[in-house]
Amino acid sequence: MPEPSLSPPPAPSPASVPEAVHRRRWAVLGVLMLSLLIVVLDNSILNVAVKTIASPDPVGLGATQSELEWAINSYTLVFAGLLFASGLLGDRLGRKKSLLFGLAVFGLGSALAAFSGSPGELIAHRAVMGLGAAFVMPATLAVLMNVFERDEQPKAIGIWAGGVGLAIAIGPITGGVLLEHFWWGSIFLVNVPVVLVALALMAWLVPESRDPAPGRIDLVGVLLSVLGLVLLVYGIIRGGERASFTEPGVLAPVLAGLAVLTAFVLYEKRSDHPALDVSSFRKPVFSAAVAAIALVFFALMGVTFFSAFYLQSVRGYSALDSGLLLLPLALAQMVFAPRARLAVARFGARTVCAAGMAAVALGLGAFAFFDADTPVWVMALVFLVQGAGMAHIMPPVTVAIMQSLPREKAGSGSAINNTFRQVGGALGVAVLGSVLSAVYRSEIEPHLDGLPPSLRTTAGESLEATLAVADRLHTDALTAPAHQAFLDAMHVTAFASAAIAVIGTLVVAAFLPGRTPPPPTPTPSPPEPAAPAHH
Repeated sequence: MPEPSLSPPPAPSPASVPEAVHRRRWAVLGVLMLSLLIVVLDNSILNVAVKTIASPDPVGLGATQSELEWAINSYTLVFAGLLFASGLLGDRLGRKKSLLFGLAVFGLGSALAAFSGSPGELIAHRAVMGLGAAFVMPATLAVLMNVFERDEQPKAIGIWAGGVGLAIAIGPITGGVLLEHFWWGSIFLVNVPVVLVALALMAWLVPESRDPAPGRIDLVGVLLSVLGLVLLVYGIIRGGERASFTEPGVLAPVLAGLAVLTAFVLYEKRSDHPALDVSSFRKPVFSAAVAAIALVFFALMGVTFFSAFYLQSVRGYSALDSGLLLLPLALAQMVFAPRARLAVARFGARTVCAAGMAAVALGLGAFAFFDADTPVWVMALVFLVQGAGMAHIMPPVTVAIMQSLPREKAGSGSAINNTFRQVGGALGVAVLGSVLSAVYRSEIEPHLDGLPPSLRTTAGESLEATLAVADRLHTDALTAPAHQAFLDAMHVTAFASAAIAVIGTLVVAAFLPGRTPPPPTPTPSPPEPAAPAHH
């Protein structure tokens, strides 16, 4: 009698990929990465353009610090608030439709943003871009899961994650080149031709896929998820702006958001057609992977936020130079992310992700030792270490999340992945930004005593504000103290972000699976011994 098989049962037939789709799967991945590139690249482009947009007309829009923050945050708020709902709609109505709709809206928002006549218009048009991006981001990963067979998914996800790293680094470089040769609106207008190419290729190459048996739509669950996420992210953003999380205007939306999300989870547990199967979070691997994504982006986004000011305001690099310094981070992700699956196959997801998290913590902690004269090669090496660390975290945890769910729920799985990443990143900017602001203010205040009372409060808000006041008063007396105060604040914030990454290391080391042993090779059964003769 044959031995029972120790390998998992074969996937049911509906999950297998049609041959025509299988043949063009790598071309489909290329189109998905082009769509992803536009969405991720645009956020990183804006980071290098904030100083230009703050300049008075005709160079910029004369946007205030608060208006600049909302130009970034209006996108984040709409994007994070709708990610989960858009993933569900993609599963139900079709992921290709979701991608086409999202790209068209993103392209329209980009064109409108490019010709904004005021900061208010820019904020509104950025929100339109966030709406489009919310439909693009989860659909790219959901389509990927439906055009690749399970054994190729880790490789495809590795390439997908490498594309995210490439976009993060290309953004500042592209932004720097455009700002040196064109007006500020060019950083948005550049999206439009790319969107048109992506739409044409997508209509031609990408197959439609959806949940074959979606059941009734969970309208209450969808509305609760949108309301809860919008309130939570709004409160987080306000906390970052105010550099305080105890003010009523900050605490109220955060607590309301958490209450609504709690109601959402309780409702989903009782629903017979839930938008989110909360039982997935009972799987330690799934929960640890989601937590790892949130923690690593919490730590990383906070540092990305202050590193732009360090490079441009303290070190005096241009927007283009600052972008070029991020190239090692992108190159490391491009090289290592597609190969992370090989390391996982050899050492296991737990070891690979824990080592990646430790590398990120090391890179973040290195910022605590940067000063005004740190050599460029040291900074490049730190960014290389961070990129290599990220490349060994993102693919394995994304594979863990996506392969924990059935293929027909790929949109909601991708949405969970992206929602936790966005909320983690928003929290990182808000919380670590608040730490940076508080330490900077306490360090710079003793140097502001000689200023007129009307300028003292303004000058203490940020490094940029102090330097602007010094420029208005035609004095250099504040420049050195402002730079030193910022460096002190950056060092404290770097230690805090490294500590968050260390917590992430412990989470993945405790809960992600170790090395999976290879399936045993079947050996021929020995002949059965002859039955003894009876006398």
